[in-house]
Amino acid sequence: MISKFLVLSAAMFAVGAYGVLARRNLLVMLMSVEVMLNGVNVALLAFARLHGDAGGQVFVLLVMAVAAAEVAVGLAILISVFRNRRTVDTGRLKDLNG
Repeated sequence: MISKFLVLSAAMFAVGAYGVLARRNLLVMLMSVEVMLNGVNVALLAFARLHGDAGGQVFVLLVMAVAAAEVAVGLAILISVFRNRRTVDTGRLKDLNG
């Protein structure tokens, strides 16, 4: 039974990793990171259910809190970059290097 959840978790993580590596839009990359974190949450909940303890559920709550903070900071940075550069395409943001 746990293998189905782990396959789902791995698929979500892989889709998120592909989104981060293949896309150039900062907003899509931010959403892909969220998909990766949700994949990790599914795996943590599956292992918590397997072992019958609440430790995995506590970790899921911590990951959700970190994800919420990451979204708040990431969107603030994204809005600031868009206001200054008028684009969120990472290929056009060459002046941010170094």
